[in-house]
Amino acid sequence: MRSTLRWMACFVALLPPLAGAAGDEAAELWVLKPVVRPEAPSGRTVSSNPIDAFIAEGYEAGGLKPVGAADRRTLLRRVTLDLVGLPPTIEEQEAFLHDDSPGAYEKVVDRLLSSEQHGVRYGRHWLDVLRYADVDERMIAAPGIHHWRDWVIRALNDDLPYDQFVRAQLTGHRSKTRTQMSTTGVRSRIEARPDDQFALGFLARGAVFRDGKDSREFPIVAVETVSTAFMGLTVGCAKCHDHMYDPIKQSDFYAMKALFDPLVLRKVTLATAAEVVAAGRATDEVDKRRAAIEGPIEALVAPYRARLREDRIAMLPADVQAVIRKPEPVRTAAEQKIADNYFPVLRIDTGNIEATLSEADRRTYRDLQEKLSRVGDRRGTSLPAFWTVEVDPKKASEKSYVLTSGDPDRPEPENEVAPGWPFAPARVEFREGRVEAFSDWLTAAENPMFARVAVNRLWQWHFGEGLHKTPSDFGIMSESPNHPHLLDWLAAEFVARDFRMKEIHRLIVTSDVYKLASEVDPSRSAAEMAADPENARLWHFPLRRLEAEPIWDAVFFAARDLDVTVGGPSFDVGERRGRRGPARRGAFMIRGYATNRDVVPNFLQAFDVDDGRAPCPLRTRTVTAPQALFLMNSEVIDGATAKFAERLKQESGGDLGVAVNLGYRVAVARPPSARERDVALEYLQGDAARLKGFAWLLFNLDEFLYAR
Repeated sequence: MRSTLRWMACFVALLPPLAGAAGDEAAELWVLKPVVRPEAPSGRTVSSNPIDAFIAEGYEAGGLKPVGAADRRTLLRRVTLDLVGLPPTIEEQEAFLHDDSPGAYEKVVDRLLSSEQHGVRYGRHWLDVLRYADVDERMIAAPGIHHWRDWVIRALNDDLPYDQFVRAQLTGHRSKTRTQMSTTGVRSRIEARPDDQFALGFLARGAVFRDGKDSREFPIVAVETVSTAFMGLTVGCAKCHDHMYDPIKQSDFYAMKALFDPLVLRKVTLATAAEVVAAGRATDEVDKRRAAIEGPIEALVAPYRARLREDRIAMLPADVQAVIRKPEPVRTAAEQKIADNYFPVLRIDTGNIEATLSEADRRTYRDLQEKLSRVGDRRGTSLPAFWTVEVDPKKASEKSYVLTSGDPDRPEPENEVAPGWPFAPARVEFREGRVEAFSDWLTAAENPMFARVAVNRLWQWHFGEGLHKTPSDFGIMSESPNHPHLLDWLAAEFVARDFRMKEIHRLIVTSDVYKLASEVDPSRSAAEMAADPENARLWHFPLRRLEAEPIWDAVFFAARDLDVTVGGPSFDVGERRGRRGPARRGAFMIRGYATNRDVVPNFLQAFDVDDGRAPCPLRTRTVTAPQALFLMNSEVIDGATAKFAERLKQESGGDLGVAVNLGYRVAVARPPSARERDVALEYLQGDAARLKGFAWLLFNLDEFLYAR
């Protein structure tokens, strides 16, 4: 399915552009038009939330009548899964159901937004957009990349304003004020917060090795990710030619690339001075112990290696032989390149050497290797590290060029570009830095695209679809928003509230439209569906299948086997097999790409999680056989059902009627209907051992997988 979509996208790119779209400099994208705060329609609703006034205006225009409100149990489960990605506990259900105060629901929302699990839930949303991966073949910054993920989670939990959230990931500084004047009249840079170095993992993540060196691709990756994530524009489409639809030229792409050209990676050791000294001493000890064994090994194999190497050299052309036999210090640069090219041919692997040893030498060799393995290596003394980025003054002095081929090694000297970006002001002051100037423009309250794109994403994560359907593409070919006035009102409100994301979350989930039921009365659904078959006007809450991570979490939550610790390295499901201890939240499950193995666990793949090679603004939601097979037959489910059953047995005191009631409340946050209770008890036949099958049934209910 995904390969078909990619093929269709490539086909569309070959179609001729719409008249006047790409080449017409006067063409203006609506997302660039200033945000003018509209007045909320009056007299349309009794709700005091302005969101409902705009939505009600849509009902009136479409001749629609909304369904009634969801019941309290459904609403509690919906908002809890939405804001923290976990089901409500029995205690939380009881507290809400017995709280008759007017602000009972708002208290729930405030509690959820203040939970550290909120950052885990929405951090995962943002990291999809920002192309987070733990593993990406040849990614330089892979060691320690989880510190960037954890920074995002902390920033969301701290309600870091969105403009600062973006600036920190682009520049390492939250504030636009980056210099200060001393009392003696000396201006200096303000030191950034130490923890904000982890925000720069966003840029460092794009650097990869190719042919043993930095490929210099990450400025290109930065343009593509920054433009879609924060600008809502597909600037990357102008990498090889002028954008076919939007007024973005190829030179705009490479001008934006020039912003990031001076950046280089820098490795930061995450240790105290005492830890660094201790690690050095431990390394010395390991080296000493290894040297005592490696010396005899080398003396043993040296004659064999020399013979094998000479045999291989003898097969090379005479001129190459002459270069290889020349000592490295006296080789010319050209000769050294020849020698380097033949290195893979002449390299003698351990297996080749061992095969040529005499029987007695082979026994000695293996004994020595066994001793060496017991000593270990330097990896046991290494310190944790993180890769960040910084400006290289030498690279900052170099010119930037258009790369029609996309290859950094093939610049076009006749096509020089100055640093800039699409729709930049006529004159840009780069005094404080290239990326700094861009980030100040991007995050300005006056920039209409910045707030529009952000609030559209927040809306999408609550309703499954944004007010603008293509959240990373607000270009000419995208559809108009379903509720343009509401989108602009939210954008203006976002700016007025100093870009506080939690305030927008609260505003959305306390609206009446968010509280609507998802079920539609069959007696009236035909007319309503005809008027708005896609529910674009939100006359009922959209029924949505949960993403992979909340499903994983809900399974282990029910089994009382979920570790909700926030942060730390990602875990691999395969490595977890056979180990004891609770499961971590799905947001911390490893993801990425490698040619020689599947990095993304089968569970995540089955439930539509991408591998992080490209930004994922909107996950697909399929219903497939592998999903059903996971919930029916997987080792994970088998283990969790056993623990869920044991929990039901213990907490019910052996009363199977109580166990059935408890099982439904834990799994789907409601008691069973009379029919469901009767069927469950009939299945159990008075035998507590059959509770495992009952737990399995609950995990396989459609209701368990959906937020309704």
